[in-house]
Amino acid sequence: MFLELIPTGVLQGLVLAFVALGVFVPFRILNFPDLTSEGSYPLGGIICATLLVGGVDPILALLVSGLCGGLLGLGTALIHICLKVNTLVCGLILTTMAYSINLRLMGKPNLSLFDQVTIFTSLGESIEVKSLFILGVLIFLIIVLFFFLKTEKGLRFRSVGLSPLFSERQGINVPKYMILGLFTGNMFCGLAGGLMAQIQGYVDVGMGFGLVLHVLAALIIGEGLIKNKSIFAQLFAPFLGAIVYQQIQGFVVALGLEPSDLKFFTGLLVLSVIALREKTHKRRFFP
Repeated sequence: MFLELIPTGVLQGLVLAFVALGVFVPFRILNFPDLTSEGSYPLGGIICATLLVGGVDPILALLVSGLCGGLLGLGTALIHICLKVNTLVCGLILTTMAYSINLRLMGKPNLSLFDQVTIFTSLGESIEVKSLFILGVLIFLIIVLFFFLKTEKGLRFRSVGLSPLFSERQGINVPKYMILGLFTGNMFCGLAGGLMAQIQGYVDVGMGFGLVLHVLAALIIGEGLIKNKSIFAQLFAPFLGAIVYQQIQGFVVALGLEPSDLKFFTGLLVLSVIALREKTHKRRFFP
C-alpha cells in the first residue's frame, strides 16, 4: 500500500515545497517569524478557483493567485513596520481577515473545478505530468532566488536578517527588504494554493488550516538532512524536507494510522525533532 502512495506523496510534497520555501524566506533569511502563509495559501487557491470559474486563462489565474498571496504578505510587513505590531500577531490578523475574504469570494465553503479548464487539461492529468510541471517551476524559482541572494541586493537582504540594526547603520533600507521578503515568501504560498486548486479540482475555505505545522516539520527535516550551510543547500533543504515529510505521512497511513490523526502525529514529530536537536546541541557544547 505504501508503494502505491509514493507518487501521490511526491506530488503533494512538491506543492508543500512551495509553501516551505515561502516560509523559509522570512523565517530563516529575514529572521521574521510569519504565520501569514496559513492565509495566503488558501487565498491563492480560492482566487485561482474563482478566476477559473469566471473563464480566466489557467496560467493567468495562477499568476494572480501568487500576486494576491504576495499582497497579503505585504500587508503583514506594513502592519509590523507602521504600527509596530508583533510579527506573529500581524500574521494572525491577516490570516483571519483572509478567511472572510475567501468566503466572500466563493459565496460558500467550497468550490468545485471538475468541469473547468486547468493547466493540466492540455498537459495531462496524470500524477507524473503534474509532478514534472511543478518540479520544473519549483527548480526555476529556486535558481532565481539563489542568483538573487548572490547579488549585492541579495547580500543586503541577508544582512537585514542577520542584524537589522547593523544594516540600518550601513544605510540599508531595512523596511524595504522586509517588505520584499514577506511579499516573496507569501507569493510562493499563493502560487502553491493556486497549483493545489488546479491539481485536486476543488478548493475549500479551510484548506490552509494547520499548514504552518506541516511546513515547520518539512523545514526541520530538510535542515536535519542537509548539514551544509551554503546558500544553495539552504534553499534545497525545504524542497527535500517537504518530499521526505510527505513520504513519512504516507508511510504512517499505510501502517494503519487514521488520516484524521495526522496533525497529532505531525505535532509529535516536530516536538521530537526539536527535542533531539536541542539534546544534540547541548552535548556538543557540554559533553
